[in-house]
Amino acid sequence: MNKGEVGSRRRTPLLAGNWKMYKTSDETSSFVRELASIVGPADGRDIVVAPPFTSLVEAKRSAAGTPIAVAAQNVFWEPEGAYTGEVSALMLVDLGVRYVIIGHSERRQFFGESDAAVGKKVAAALSSALSPIMCVGETESEREAGRTEEVLARQVPAGLVAVRPDQASSLAIAYEPIWAIGTGKTATPEMAQEAISFVRAQVDKALGPEAAGVVRVLYGGSVKPENIDDLMAQPDIDGALVGGASLEVASFARIVQFREL
Repeated sequence: MNKGEVGSRRRTPLLAGNWKMYKTSDETSSFVRELASIVGPADGRDIVVAPPFTSLVEAKRSAAGTPIAVAAQNVFWEPEGAYTGEVSALMLVDLGVRYVIIGHSERRQFFGESDAAVGKKVAAALSSALSPIMCVGETESEREAGRTEEVLARQVPAGLVAVRPDQASSLAIAYEPIWAIGTGKTATPEMAQEAISFVRAQVDKALGPEAAGVVRVLYGGSVKPENIDDLMAQPDIDGALVGGASLEVASFARIVQFREL
């Protein structure tokens, strides 16, 4: 199988910027408009920005007529109810949001999100026609202990527990080694490829080979303009979930405009 291909169909690269708790509505509007002017039509790749909840409306408004799609950084699994502070998939769809990040390591670490919670959120997103970007990845101590595959073999199936094989093309999985997030440390392209190939194998086990062939698997963890070309040259890496480097327009634009090696 050639890079990014299943039969004659190519997996479209997905480049997503996770802004975390940064940027006001005005800053979001300025960023999206400037990014759109730099990247132009961006043929052959999907571009996503994930601002805070408070900036989603402005992001969607500013992205209208551009190739930039909008993601939320979290979602709750119930469609409505007495869940103070939560936002449902239906509410995100109502805003015109297309993607949602689920199970980011910071959500798991600081807010106690379990593998089971991630699975319920993924199912809720897909049932509302949102495209989940499901995050998985090991800590530094787990990697040093040789437990990377053990962690991924637990997280990936748990996140896919309620996913049907025919939904795989609407799903992306972001492999984010926790030790590389915001630390300046980056998995080498070869390390990222090895882990992402293993992630795809877990999708194969859970949903079958056709689903494994269409699901997009991204790399995240100190992605920057200096390493994006080498990362994207790997056969199983279909894009990137970008943190700090997505907060500056020029930096994220260069990542979006990665060069095929």
